[in-house]
Amino acid sequence: MSHYNTIELEGFAEYKELGSRFLAYSFPFNEATDLKITIQKLKKEHLKAVHFCFAYRIGNDGNKFRSSDDGEPSGSAGKPILWQIDSKGLTDVIVVVVRYFGGTLLGVPGLINAYKSSAAMALQVIPTIRKPILQKATLQFDYTRKQEVNAILKQHSCIIISQENVLFSIYHIGIPLDKKEEVLYKLKNLNSVEVY
Repeated sequence: MSHYNTIELEGFAEYKELGSRFLAYSFPFNEATDLKITIQKLKKEHLKAVHFCFAYRIGNDGNKFRSSDDGEPSGSAGKPILWQIDSKGLTDVIVVVVRYFGGTLLGVPGLINAYKSSAAMALQVIPTIRKPILQKATLQFDYTRKQEVNAILKQHSCIIISQENVLFSIYHIGIPLDKKEEVLYKLKNLNSVEVY
């Protein structure tokens, strides 16, 4: 697998069921440590909301995910949201559904349907994009080689994550997996370029 599907934009949708409102937000998301910030931001916007249920999946292997029912019956909110992320084959995505209780209990099947539907709608309003999986590498080279190094990186759609220019240049880069061998071969054949 050399690519993955994700989103670049934020999405929003509203679903109503028996007086309850389900406000679904989808965000690009690739760091689990950002979860608290994302939820707190929505809690400040929706002071009277009862539940902030969510699910996310991050990383290329698909093994980093989490879901929360936030006080709803077990399995009635977080899992249906995660199912929608997975049904679209997405990663590096979080969906948060904010519920305003409308006074009528929906029961577990009703909740599953409401959370699933609102999450699906929030993911439908934004385009899915395909991104290359990147192999990280570090380059160290003489400043006089900068133009040649940059040309190789640009030609193969590599990204420069960070760089330092002191006595020599150090680049931390991401190489698309399907171009890794060719890029590394070209870089290693340049004089005074070290690849880690």
